[in-house]
Amino acid sequence: MARDTSINKNQSHPSYATEHDVRILDEELNAMRAHYVILATLDVLIGLIGPHLLTAQETPTERQAAREILRKMDDLEKSLDVPALVAKLTAPNAGRDRVVARAKELMEKELLALSDDIGRNPEIGFEEHRSVEKLTAYLEQHDFVLEAGVAGLPTAFAARSHPAGSPPRLGIIVEYDALRGTKGAFHGDQHNAQGPVGIAAAIAIAEHLAASKLPGSVTVFGCPGEEMMPPNAKTQMFEAGVFNGIDVLVRSHAVMATSRPAPGFGTCCLNIDGVKYVFSGAPAHQMTSWNGRNALTAVIHLFNNIDSVRSSLRPEARIQGVIAEGGAAPNVVPDRTVADFYVRYPDEIYLKQVREFVDNAARAAALSTGTKVKIDHYGKTRDGISVATLAEVGFAYMKKYGAKNVLEEPGKPQGYEETGSVSREIPGLGFTAASSSAPNHTYEMDGDNFTDVGHQGFLVDAQAMTALLFDFAGNPEYRAAVKREFEGIRTLFAEYLRELEKTYTVPQVAEPTAK
Repeated sequence: MARDTSINKNQSHPSYATEHDVRILDEELNAMRAHYVILATLDVLIGLIGPHLLTAQETPTERQAAREILRKMDDLEKSLDVPALVAKLTAPNAGRDRVVARAKELMEKELLALSDDIGRNPEIGFEEHRSVEKLTAYLEQHDFVLEAGVAGLPTAFAARSHPAGSPPRLGIIVEYDALRGTKGAFHGDQHNAQGPVGIAAAIAIAEHLAASKLPGSVTVFGCPGEEMMPPNAKTQMFEAGVFNGIDVLVRSHAVMATSRPAPGFGTCCLNIDGVKYVFSGAPAHQMTSWNGRNALTAVIHLFNNIDSVRSSLRPEARIQGVIAEGGAAPNVVPDRTVADFYVRYPDEIYLKQVREFVDNAARAAALSTGTKVKIDHYGKTRDGISVATLAEVGFAYMKKYGAKNVLEEPGKPQGYEETGSVSREIPGLGFTAASSSAPNHTYEMDGDNFTDVGHQGFLVDAQAMTALLFDFAGNPEYRAAVKREFEGIRTLFAEYLRELEKTYTVPQVAEPTAK
């Protein structure tokens, strides 16, 4: 929910300002000038540290808290000499080319057709039974051992190569859930291709390790319901230990432009708390409504209460909610209503204050209407970690294999998966070769699933993913560089959160006293 910056009926228009108003306005302008001086100083700092190391910090407070941390991160990145690493790994290599050619062969002969099939038979989150059956059957045909229903999720799975569990342990995340649309389910985020892309890389690498008698194993993790919560599937799988022992994780995802993240910590869509507010009242005839307690009035008050505290929240907060249940009939006082909210902020520390405001708005709504409220914090997504040792190598391979619409500058740091629970604990990369000329979550992107644009992007992702896993599996020095960078950034991320804890103080409100 964006903040309303317009003048409302309770605000004075500047043209009718009193002397007192003018004095206040002058004070506000002086404060704003000081604020912009800070911003200008921070802009200079960005130039000194490096143009992409600050992009994950979206507010002046965050940038100030991250200043020294990002200096340390810049030192870490320079010590790794990532450009030299990229040049070394992506140099001509006949062995890598053979393995990549195998992934391409699988895609062209069978797996692009499987992507099309799943695309034409979309299934929404946690109902992806047919899609999972198709994907897992293909993996079993290629000697992967299937564990179905992991973490108590019927459409989640883990499929492991032989020998299962030997290091280095390579993991591939695949998704297959469709979007919910007014015309029915559709693959406007191209999750139908993630399974085929990841499976092509998994089989090619597993065959290479076996044929070359090299140590290592490959696990394909089937992750349902990325577009939905609750439950938050990857978090639930992580907490159940499904990803334990994995050394690196990769995945693919649809985009309009080929890109990669800068190193650091961040997320694509702000840190999110998913919360449901369930109000309980008492039914009565609407003509004698005083005999009941109106849960619909309570949920309306919740929205009004949230609007009333906007001025006490930092402007970057986003509070987005819908009324999921609003009553059954107009002649009966509603005795049950439900509001579903995503509460967002650029960092998880101040997000706690925002959510407390929203929770208290619900409690106040219930108190004022004589109803009761149950608060269900059902899910969360958090900042993840991205590392240049994976991102830059993967980006170079995407360009090598013909990616289109390439963005040469890195995007802001963000984890390779949406929850942050996995990507802040295990290093990884999301491959994002351009596979559509339309934005995500559109019917036009769904249409590109079946065109040369989509198929070309999927082929690029499969080949680039295979090439990076080939390097990671066969090069101990590369694995050590990835680990050093990831652990260094994770330590700095924890330091950053501690700095924010010191910064976001809560005003002390005195107890009211009688005159």
